[in-house]
Amino acid sequence: MERIAITEEAAKVVNQLKAKHGELIFHQSGGCCDGSSPMIFEKDDMYLDESDILLGTLEGVNFYMNQDQFEYWKHTHLTVDITKGRGASFSLEIPLGLRFIIHSRLLTDEENAVLNPKT
Repeated sequence: MERIAITEEAAKVVNQLKAKHGELIFHQSGGCCDGSSPMIFEKDDMYLDESDILLGTLEGVNFYMNQDQFEYWKHTHLTVDITKGRGASFSLEIPLGLRFIIHSRLLTDEENAVLNPKT
Protein backbone atom coordinates (compact mmCIF):
# COMPACT_ATOMS: atom_id res chain seq x y z
CA MET A 1 0.00 0.00 0.00
CA GLU A 2 1.15 3.46 -0.74
CA ARG A 3 0.56 6.74 0.99
CA ILE A 4 1.25 8.90 -2.04
CA ALA A 5 0.75 8.81 -5.82
CA ILE A 6 1.20 11.13 -8.79
CA THR A 7 -0.95 11.94 -11.79
CA GLU A 8 0.31 11.29 -15.31
CA GLU A 9 0.50 15.02 -16.07
CA ALA A 10 2.46 15.78 -12.90
CA ALA A 11 4.80 12.85 -13.65
CA LYS A 12 5.58 14.39 -17.05
CA VAL A 13 6.58 17.66 -15.36
CA VAL A 14 8.72 15.82 -12.79
CA ASN A 15 10.55 13.99 -15.56
CA GLN A 16 11.04 17.25 -17.48
CA LEU A 17 12.52 18.84 -14.35
CA LYS A 18 14.76 15.80 -13.72
CA ALA A 19 16.12 16.06 -17.26
CA LYS A 20 17.01 19.70 -16.68
CA HIS A 21 18.11 19.70 -13.02
CA GLY A 22 19.25 16.16 -12.19
CA GLU A 23 18.36 14.56 -8.86
CA LEU A 24 15.34 16.12 -7.17
CA ILE A 25 13.44 16.01 -3.92
CA PHE A 26 9.81 16.77 -3.07
CA HIS A 27 9.07 18.44 0.26
CA GLN A 28 5.88 19.62 1.92
CA SER A 29 6.58 21.66 5.01
CA GLY A 30 3.41 23.42 6.08
CA GLY A 31 5.36 26.64 6.47
CA CYS A 32 5.13 29.96 4.69
CA CYS A 33 5.34 30.62 0.95
CA ASP A 34 2.94 27.89 -0.18
CA GLY A 35 4.54 25.53 2.35
CA SER A 36 1.42 23.40 2.48
CA SER A 37 1.84 22.73 -1.25
CA PRO A 38 4.35 20.15 -2.46
CA MET A 39 7.55 21.75 -3.66
CA ILE A 40 10.31 20.21 -5.75
CA PHE A 41 13.96 21.18 -5.44
CA GLU A 42 17.35 20.02 -6.61
CA LYS A 43 18.34 17.34 -4.13
CA ASP A 44 21.23 19.29 -2.59
CA ASP A 45 19.16 22.48 -2.24
CA MET A 46 16.90 21.01 0.45
CA TYR A 47 18.12 20.37 3.97
CA LEU A 48 16.35 17.44 5.65
CA ASP A 49 16.50 16.56 9.31
CA GLU A 50 14.88 14.13 11.76
CA SER A 51 11.61 16.07 11.53
CA ASP A 52 11.12 15.09 7.87
CA ILE A 53 9.24 11.87 7.06
CA LEU A 54 9.68 9.96 3.79
CA LEU A 55 6.18 9.26 2.43
CA GLY A 56 7.27 7.51 -0.75
CA THR A 57 8.95 7.92 -4.12
CA LEU A 58 7.32 9.45 -7.20
CA GLU A 59 9.04 9.05 -10.56
CA GLY A 60 12.29 8.31 -8.72
CA VAL A 61 11.95 11.41 -6.53
CA ASN A 62 11.64 11.00 -2.76
CA PHE A 63 8.69 12.84 -1.23
CA TYR A 64 9.19 14.12 2.32
CA MET A 65 6.81 15.88 4.66
CA ASN A 66 7.57 17.71 7.87
CA GLN A 67 6.36 15.64 10.84
CA ASP A 68 4.09 18.43 12.12
CA GLN A 69 2.38 18.58 8.72
CA PHE A 70 2.28 14.77 8.58
CA GLU A 71 0.18 14.68 11.76
CA TYR A 72 -2.57 16.47 9.84
CA TRP A 73 -2.26 14.29 6.73
CA LYS A 74 -1.43 10.82 8.11
CA HIS A 75 -4.98 9.52 7.66
CA THR A 76 -5.12 10.52 3.99
CA HIS A 77 -3.87 9.19 0.69
CA LEU A 78 -2.21 12.01 -1.25
CA THR A 79 -2.01 12.43 -5.01
CA VAL A 80 0.40 15.00 -6.44
CA ASP A 81 -1.04 16.83 -9.42
CA ILE A 82 -0.07 19.85 -11.49
CA THR A 83 -2.09 22.94 -12.37
CA LYS A 84 -1.54 26.17 -14.26
CA GLY A 85 -0.68 29.13 -12.11
CA ARG A 86 2.19 30.56 -10.19
CA GLY A 87 2.76 29.55 -6.61
CA ALA A 88 4.54 31.66 -4.03
CA SER A 89 7.55 29.41 -3.59
CA PHE A 90 10.97 28.56 -4.98
CA SER A 91 9.78 25.23 -6.38
CA LEU A 92 11.35 24.35 -9.74
CA GLU A 93 8.07 24.16 -11.68
CA ILE A 94 7.15 27.79 -10.95
CA PRO A 95 9.07 29.26 -13.95
CA LEU A 96 7.02 26.95 -16.20
CA GLY A 97 3.84 28.75 -15.12
CA LEU A 98 2.77 25.64 -13.21
CA ARG A 99 2.48 24.52 -9.62
CA PHE A 100 2.16 21.20 -7.89
CA ILE A 101 -0.96 20.64 -5.80
CA ILE A 102 -2.25 17.84 -3.57
CA HIS A 103 -5.52 15.96 -3.88
CA SER A 104 -6.38 13.90 -0.82
CA ARG A 105 -8.83 11.26 0.29
CA LEU A 106 -9.23 9.51 3.61
CA LEU A 107 -7.47 6.18 3.89
CA THR A 108 -9.72 3.13 3.90
CA ASP A 109 -9.87 1.18 7.17
CA GLU A 110 -7.56 -1.43 5.65
CA GLU A 111 -5.04 1.18 4.43
CA ASN A 112 -5.14 2.96 7.77
CA ALA A 113 -4.46 -0.28 9.67
CA VAL A 114 -1.37 -0.94 7.53
CA LEU A 115 -0.03 2.60 7.18
CA ASN A 116 -0.82 3.82 10.71
CA PRO A 117 -0.50 0.77 12.95
CA LYS A 118 -1.39 1.31 16.56
CA THR A 119 1.62 1.27 18.83
